[in-house]
Amino acid sequence: MRGLSDKRVIVTGSGRGIGRGIARRLAEEGAVVVVNDVVEENAEETVSLIESDGSEAITGIADVADFDAVETMVSETVDELGGVDVLVNNAGWDRIEWFTEQDSSVWDRLIDVNLRGQINCSRAVADYFVDSGTEGSIVNISSDAGRVGSSGEAVYAGCKGGVIAFTKTLARELARNNVNCNVIAPGPADTPLVAEMREDSELGDKILGSMENQVPLGRMAEPEDIAGAVAFMASEDAAFVTGQVLSVSGGLTMVG
Repeated sequence: MRGLSDKRVIVTGSGRGIGRGIARRLAEEGAVVVVNDVVEENAEETVSLIESDGSEAITGIADVADFDAVETMVSETVDELGGVDVLVNNAGWDRIEWFTEQDSSVWDRLIDVNLRGQINCSRAVADYFVDSGTEGSIVNISSDAGRVGSSGEAVYAGCKGGVIAFTKTLARELARNNVNCNVIAPGPADTPLVAEMREDSELGDKILGSMENQVPLGRMAEPEDIAGAVAFMASEDAAFVTGQVLSVSGGLTMVG
């Protein structure tokens, strides 16, 4: 991809799974990656993997649901790396349960991580972009559940739909600053989180297994599949792309 070399990129939730795949791919393209996670051990493991690949990365430990912590992480990134060029809002969490059987405390966590977290990080980085005159890029990870709905994921799907609407509005507002904002919407992916959801409940295994069986390309996504799409949106190859949603689901959802 053009224009990723030496870019300073924050990838939230990149201690494992899709986030780790994104962080490693962007580092491979020459970016300097800030590996954000709430679990320091996971973040350090991703940094070690990136460094073993011969690329550069640092940790950025923060809970994305805590705006003060996010502001501190962004400020420390600017101090250490001299700025930020790209934000990838990847941090996410899910639990598969019927809506009428789900405790409201689960809703709080779903909203805090999947929606509020992206709003917090986008605001902190957008403030930096506007104040510094940086023509940056924000890539938000939603889900095809946010486009078409998904049984057992009512609040999660609502959050991911909110991410899409939020990103489109942000793209309109930040266009005057030459900041691009786009969405990647994965389908089911082979990640530790999905494995945990399948192990946690019979319902989770049933729903996720059904999704996998319906993918036209015959498999779940791998983190690397998502990472390639993110690399494109973060690169100069997508310089004239903003406010768009790209589905990476193996054809599971085909929305016009």
